Amino acid sequence: MADPATYRPAPGSIPESPGVYRFRDPGGRVIYVGKAKSLRQRLNSYFADFAGLHPRTQTMLTSAASVDWTVVNTEVEALQLEYSWIKEFDPRFNVKYRDDKSYPFLAVTMGDDFPRVQVLRGAKRKGTRYFGPYSHAWAIRETVDLLLRVFPVRTCSAGVFKRAGQIGRPCLLGYIDKCAAPCVGRVSPEEHRALAEDFCDFMSGNTGRFIKRLEREMREAAAVEEYERAARLRDDVQALQRALEKQTVVLGDGTDCDVIALAEDPLEAAVQVFYVRGGRIRGQRGWVVDKVEEAAPGELVEHFLLQMYGEAAIPKEILVPALPPETDAVIELLSEQRGARVDLRVPQRGDKKSLMETVERNAKESLAQHKLRRASDLTTRSRALQEIADALDLDQAPLRIECYDVSHIQGSNVVASMVVFEDGLARKSEYRRFSIRSGDGDVASIYEVICRRFKRYLEERVATGELDGESVTGDLGENGDGPGGGLNGAPQADPGAGMPIDPETGRPRKFAYPPNLVVVDGGPAQAAAAQRALDELGIDDVAVCGLAKRLEEVWLPGDDQPVILPRASEGLYLLQRVRDEAHRFAINFHRAKRSKSLKESALDQVPGLGPARRQALLRHFGSVKRLREATAEEICAVPGIGPSTAEAIVAVLRGESPSPAGQGS
Repeated sequence: MADPATYRPAPGSIPESPGVYRFRDPGGRVIYVGKAKSLRQRLNSYFADFAGLHPRTQTMLTSAASVDWTVVNTEVEALQLEYSWIKEFDPRFNVKYRDDKSYPFLAVTMGDDFPRVQVLRGAKRKGTRYFGPYSHAWAIRETVDLLLRVFPVRTCSAGVFKRAGQIGRPCLLGYIDKCAAPCVGRVSPEEHRALAEDFCDFMSGNTGRFIKRLEREMREAAAVEEYERAARLRDDVQALQRALEKQTVVLGDGTDCDVIALAEDPLEAAVQVFYVRGGRIRGQRGWVVDKVEEAAPGELVEHFLLQMYGEAAIPKEILVPALPPETDAVIELLSEQRGARVDLRVPQRGDKKSLMETVERNAKESLAQHKLRRASDLTTRSRALQEIADALDLDQAPLRIECYDVSHIQGSNVVASMVVFEDGLARKSEYRRFSIRSGDGDVASIYEVICRRFKRYLEERVATGELDGESVTGDLGENGDGPGGGLNGAPQADPGAGMPIDPETGRPRKFAYPPNLVVVDGGPAQAAAAQRALDELGIDDVAVCGLAKRLEEVWLPGDDQPVILPRASEGLYLLQRVRDEAHRFAINFHRAKRSKSLKESALDQVPGLGPARRQALLRHFGSVKRLREATAEEICAVPGIGPSTAEAIVAVLRGESPSPAGQGS
């Protein structure tokens, strides 16, 4: 634990200008980014009264080893620089608004030839229109089921759609008139796209014209005594009205806005957002975050607005519980990103005030539920890390833990995973996968992956100028995993030497940061292999342990007896989560690699058939089984496949020897 007085800037050296500052740990990693109207006043507040600071701020200061700053001209520039640095460095002590769950969206893939309606989560895709988010996927499916009566847009997957077209028969939805069946040509691509556009218009709030049109057609059908058609149109109108009833009208005049509310305590804050489009609530979303320091509601709102709308669409009006300290600067920045004026308001009366109170109740409920799930998450994580440090006799709590696992089936397709937990939380951006080369068992695989990971770490230290390349080349040998093998050709220190940031990209180097603790999935043999790899590389400041699944025993290298943590221990719970995450990541990589191997193994035997044409064959036929049943003439229909190659494919897949002629095609 560092003493903040050791790196406090000299009196008078801090400018009074507005700017952005960064705290770094002993390894040069940015752990906190902040902005200030006056850098001198803000930074002095960190070093004036340590005992009076927020507990998490105290932890940040004792974890840091240096502070630097950049002066800017305006508050808007400070906001922009702060946002870009937080996005680039992802400092662990900054407030991060991460979803407390994955929210589903109703998506229409307008970029496809035949647009599809489906439920999607995660990152948004180009060419797709999104509506929501919704609290539950079933709420989307209920709405879609009602709307398909009127807008029978395709909902099937690409495989089902292609198969229906091949056999000339639509799926069940096509028979019950909940799909226009473009797969079999019942409607043209233009007609189906028009249906999808009408679906999107209805979901966007333009509902009146569709209901009026159906009611007019219903009356016209009744007037000419087409009563069956009139009854169907009546049912369509009722379906649209039921879909609208599920979206409560909360604001008049077709208002479009986002309503944001907070609920907080000294350690955590919950945020809820209601998305209002066309006066109706189209979806909601929630976050729960750890508070880094004492922050007023306006400051939390400012952090949220910068992170929330950094890439998301911005409405013309945002209702907030409190205005941020630099309101004009935030409005200017949001308006610049939107390309039009953005209004930031605190509702005082009327329907908007009532809606804000509803969103606030949801935020309070979200915070209460979060605390029930795991009381004081920050406190729990801190206790878990301290329990691990005590049990393993570490000098300090392991703020960065890396865990390694090996996955294979009878020694084939051997892979390994590396997962990273920082401050007790998964840091998925730093997960890594390894294809094992030795294949001599789990112990040898653990030794190999630890060697490869920490060789890369030493290479990165040479690249940043922290180590002399000549002094470590002998330790690394000739099999380094970095560019060019070993370190004989390592680049010389650049102007940014000493910092683990790539000067060309400006982003953190992949293997630049060492862990405090390495955990391997296994017992004493695996732990000893990991320790041997570190010893051979001359790394003596990284602790190692193994976690055996059978009895959840913690093994230290060289010890005859395991360390037994209590079953109810938060430290053991954290180690189990780290180990299970490494196991999951390794299994997924192994399955993907094995699947690719199984799909391509038969075709690998065809002379002259490269990866591109193998993929083209699999895309065309769907599987090796269907390709095996095809004739040479059918295989020739695939672009790039000639007659002689087709005959060679048929021969190999049917267990015959390919003719020599097939080798030249």
